[in-house]
Amino acid sequence: MKEQTLLGGFAIKQFQQDLIGWFEKEQRDLPWRKDNDPYKVWVSEVMLQQTKVDTVIPYFQKFIEQFPTLEALAEADEEEVMKAWEGLGYYSRVRNLHAAVKEVKEQYGGKIPANREQFAKLKGVGPYTAGAVLSIAYGIPEPAVDGNVMRVLSRIFLVWEDIAKTGTRKLFEAIVRQIISRENPSYFNQALMELGALICTPRNPACLLCPVQAHCRAFAEGVQTELPVKTKKTNVKQVPIIAAVLKDENGKVLIHKRGSEGLLANLWEFPNCEAADGQASPEERLEAFLKEQYGVQAQLGQPFLALEHAFSHLIWDITVYDGKIAGKFTETEQLKLVGEKEIESYAFPVSHQRIWEEYKQKTGGLFHPF
Repeated sequence: MKEQTLLGGFAIKQFQQDLIGWFEKEQRDLPWRKDNDPYKVWVSEVMLQQTKVDTVIPYFQKFIEQFPTLEALAEADEEEVMKAWEGLGYYSRVRNLHAAVKEVKEQYGGKIPANREQFAKLKGVGPYTAGAVLSIAYGIPEPAVDGNVMRVLSRIFLVWEDIAKTGTRKLFEAIVRQIISRENPSYFNQALMELGALICTPRNPACLLCPVQAHCRAFAEGVQTELPVKTKKTNVKQVPIIAAVLKDENGKVLIHKRGSEGLLANLWEFPNCEAADGQASPEERLEAFLKEQYGVQAQLGQPFLALEHAFSHLIWDITVYDGKIAGKFTETEQLKLVGEKEIESYAFPVSHQRIWEEYKQKTGGLFHPF
C-alpha cells in the first residue's frame, strides 16, 4: 500500500512528540477548547467548515448561550436555529446539525455515540467531522483530515497527488491511522489542524518556525510552496438577479421563504428573480414575475443598490429596487408582510441582510406607509 511506502524511514514517535509538544505550548485559546463536551466540539467543527476561526468565535459563543445542550438544540424551532446561524452561510450545515441532534436525542438518549459507524450515519456527518469529534471529545484515534491537514501532510510526505480527488483524501486518512498518537489522539489531530492554520499556510509557509520541519520532505527538497497539488475550479457562472423591497400601504415589507431544498433552503428573502434576456426591462420582468408567482401587483421605483454575492459555483449580480404593493394579495406561510420589529426574527442570507441594511439607511431606519 502506498502509505507504507511513504512511511518508510519516517520517525513516527519523534514526530508525535515534536507536534504535540508544540501544540501544548502554542495552541490558541478558543472557546470550544474549554472542555471536551462532545456537543460543543461537534457544533464548533460544523461551524468551522468553510469558515475562518475568527468569524466563528462570536457565533459559537452566541449559539451555545442560546442552545447550551444537545437537548436544547434538538427541541428548538427551526426558524430560531436558522436565525442563530444567520450570517455564517452554507446553511445546509445547520439544517443537517439540527436534524442530527434530533436523531441523537431519539436514538441514543441524547448522548452522542462514541462509535464511528453510528456517529457517521447521522445527518450531515462526514469522515472529517466524525474523526474530529471522536478524537477530540472521546480520545479515539480516528483520522480527521480536512484541507489544512491535507496541505500539511502533502508537504511532510511529499505527496504530489491532487488533493481534490477522493482517493488522495483516503491516502491521507490511511497515513494518519499509522502515525496518530494512541495516547493523545485529541492533541495530535488538533495540532495538525493548528499547524496548517498558523504555520503551514497555503502561501508563504513559516517553515523556519515549524516544529516538525526536520520531518518535512518538501522542505528538505525546497518544494514546499509547490504543494499541495489541487486542480483549479472551473469558471463560476454569473447570474444577474433583480430584487425588490416592497412596502404595503401600512409600511410593512414583503418577504418570501425559499423552498426546503437547494441553495439557501428555508431562508427568507426579498422577492427576486433572474433577469431574463429579451425585450422587457428589468422592472417589467420583475413586476411580471411578482404578479405571476405571488399574485402581487407591484409598482417599482428606482434601483437603490447593486451588489455581488459569490457562492462556490456561481455569483449573483443583484440589482435591488424599492417599490410599493398596489392592491391586495393573499399571504401564506411562505409569503408574508412584516413590520419593523418582526423582520428581525427571520433568518436571511447574507446578501439579503445587506439589502435590508442598505434599505434602512436609505429610509432613515424607519418604516413609512406610502
